[in-house]
Amino acid sequence: MGIIKVENIRVYAYHGCLQEETKIGSDYRVDLKVKADLQKSSRTDKLNDTVDYVFLNRIVKEEMAKPSQLLETVAKRILNRIFKEDKLVKKAYISVSKINPPIGGDVEYVTIEMKEKRKSIF
Repeated sequence: MGIIKVENIRVYAYHGCLQEETKIGSDYRVDLKVKADLQKSSRTDKLNDTVDYVFLNRIVKEEMAKPSQLLETVAKRILNRIFKEDKLVKKAYISVSKINPPIGGDVEYVTIEMKEKRKSIF
């Protein structure tokens, strides 16, 4: 088993419960970590035998572009797509941070974290 991380993905998006947030938008940071068997790719040196971090970054950007009220919703969509589109991923961890959230205080960011593992099918 191995780990692939794509960290500090910076995205401008339109998530939030306040109407202004969905019109004005804000900066976000996404950190992603996936666990997969990397033994084959370490031997073959072939991109098809591993989890492509360009693919992971693309999914994050595409799902972050779809406005949602909650960061939890966006994170779950990202995780669902990763498991659906890449069968090598066994576990995934994601954190989504809203930078400078409009919560009436001097707060650098708020973050939600989620993790999932591939469901076994017998």
